[in-house]
Amino acid sequence: MKRKTGQDRSITSTWRPATQAIRGGTARSEFGETSEAIFLTSGYAYDCAEDAAARFAGEQVGMTYSRLQNPTVEMLEQRIALMEGAEAARCTASGMAAMTAALLCQLSAGDHVVGGRALFGSCRWLTDTLLPKFGIATTVVDARDLDAWKAAIRPNTKAFFFETPANPTMDIVDLKAVCGLAREHGIVSVVDNAFATPALQRPMEFGADVVAYSATKMMDGQGRVLAGAICGTQEFIVNTLLPFHRNTGPTLSAFNAWVVLKGLETLDLRIRRQSENALLVGEFLEGRVEKVLHPGLPSHPQHNLAMTQMDACGPIFSLYVGGGRKEAHGLLNALNLIDISNNIGDSRSLMTHPASTTHYGMAEAARLEIGITEDMLRINVGLEDPRDLIDDLDQALTAIGR
Repeated sequence: MKRKTGQDRSITSTWRPATQAIRGGTARSEFGETSEAIFLTSGYAYDCAEDAAARFAGEQVGMTYSRLQNPTVEMLEQRIALMEGAEAARCTASGMAAMTAALLCQLSAGDHVVGGRALFGSCRWLTDTLLPKFGIATTVVDARDLDAWKAAIRPNTKAFFFETPANPTMDIVDLKAVCGLAREHGIVSVVDNAFATPALQRPMEFGADVVAYSATKMMDGQGRVLAGAICGTQEFIVNTLLPFHRNTGPTLSAFNAWVVLKGLETLDLRIRRQSENALLVGEFLEGRVEKVLHPGLPSHPQHNLAMTQMDACGPIFSLYVGGGRKEAHGLLNALNLIDISNNIGDSRSLMTHPASTTHYGMAEAARLEIGITEDMLRINVGLEDPRDLIDDLDQALTAIGR
């Protein structure tokens, strides 16, 4: 591959996804390194004052300051955009920085947002607490119900915001229907695709306008760094998002960008194996607990819809142990192999109690409304041998009398 081939979309767009994830966006320096370089610099020097003026005026291509551009971060942005099928992408310091920027960059006081009620806890804080502080009205709906979306639309509705699969309820939203409804009304659809990544689901193929990520999750995939990303049209990224990003500074570090670049090289392999493992673990648990919410299992109420939108259903699902917090915590405490951790997307298997961790900040009534009860647990199935994971869950369930 030539030095600039990885940044030539006329070439990289013809590559298949696994190739894009390894080589897309790569730009080699004059040294010809095979692995992407890490540019640990905050600023850039110019050959003359006129060059500096030309770059700031947008008349000359080049870097000015690492809050705005960095060669390593730029490679990651191009790779994620390529994998997503988006015209452009912008990376951020974390997933929540991405979600916040994707909304605030396009909203003003007096606007209205409709959000899915089963959003991640911090995303619900955005819709329920932060946006109203800035005079932006919000309505939360059951994202599975298209009529609820229709009924919530107002003349000043500017954005739909939802996640599919949802965390941790595993609700599946009909991307084509909801994004199509948004476009009919001139509303921007913003989709949190962190659970699936573009390796398993590409919302833009179903009409989404903006796709946001916590790249901390499956994209890094090994629990190492925080990162986020926002994908959209060139016009949205450059004219709507970039001014907000430039002046508020939720900037991704070059080192973290490099780590995620390395993670993307194995994303396809990891997420498919973890999806296979998760199905085996889910099938085991169906016979031992009250209920399993796994979109890949026929028992999931939206299994068929999930199969039309996703190439596989990923490593994450939820279950109801039965009882309450005592039983749920008891199971967690009895685990020997699986870690108690609120992270997801890791190559290690992790398990958490959403009501007391990821969704602790939500009011109890709101948690119960979407099905986050005291006996719910969420599991991220890793790359361990699934038989060992099943053995660990088996003994833990036995320990609590299940």
